[in-house]
Amino acid sequence: MKKRDNRIVARRFIHSWLSSLISITLVLILAGIGGMLAVNARSVSDYFKENIRLSVIFDMNTQEIDALRYTDELSRKDYVKEAKFISKEQGTQEMKSVLGEDFLEVFDLNPVPLSTDLYIKSDYVHPDSLRNIQAEIMMNESVREVVWQESVIELITNNIEKIGVVLAVFIALLLFISFFLVNNTVRLNVFSKRFNIHAMKLVGAKRSFIRKPFIVQGIWQGLVSGILASLALGIIVYFIMADFPQLYNLMNPVYIAAVCAGVIVLGITLCLISTWIVLNRILSLPSDELYY
Repeated sequence: MKKRDNRIVARRFIHSWLSSLISITLVLILAGIGGMLAVNARSVSDYFKENIRLSVIFDMNTQEIDALRYTDELSRKDYVKEAKFISKEQGTQEMKSVLGEDFLEVFDLNPVPLSTDLYIKSDYVHPDSLRNIQAEIMMNESVREVVWQESVIELITNNIEKIGVVLAVFIALLLFISFFLVNNTVRLNVFSKRFNIHAMKLVGAKRSFIRKPFIVQGIWQGLVSGILASLALGIIVYFIMADFPQLYNLMNPVYIAAVCAGVIVLGITLCLISTWIVLNRILSLPSDELYY
């Protein structure tokens, strides 16, 4: 009979511990996803900005060697990430793909000019900066015009700023909810042992002695939950790498490792703080309030 009772108690303890462990792990996974979004948001933003193109159109009388020389000069500018020269032949092929193979039949001469596609570094992708760049390039006598979609850039810049604010609010709320949920889970787990804690108080056990096993359990629970959450995040990243390689290329492996480490630290910290707070409340409860 005694062995049976011991098995029942052990089963209940394991069930309670696993329930808390799973709950905390799921919360940490959500927090980790939010962290990954936060640390990689700049990379995604830079990717979109640096794929915006400025087309430098040369005058029809410009020789190809002069256009190549100026393109090489532009490629060395601080604000240029990449400068890609477009010859007349390349430009003609691009126009054919848009207008059809016979678009040249209405012209006596090939109207496609020499051009250079400039991809600007993300720090300079702003309407004011691009206008200054445009003015600087237009000072070259061989350049006829610089074409860029100002409305599109303003739209992207404004939306990225709004997305950044929304993301910051979302992550802050997620961290608050994470602490609340973990605290609630730990509170239920510790509160279920309030009679044992009260019995220890009655026999004269010090508060430090009562706290110690619960603190150790909380640290282990946070550590295991953090490791499980990190493994789950690693699996998510693996599937992104396999199915969405372009998206994975935007992610920084160092930042991913830092988020996984942060999730483990967060799990330990939340469980430790929550256990400490709940224990102090229970230790301060009068005996007649233990039943409520």
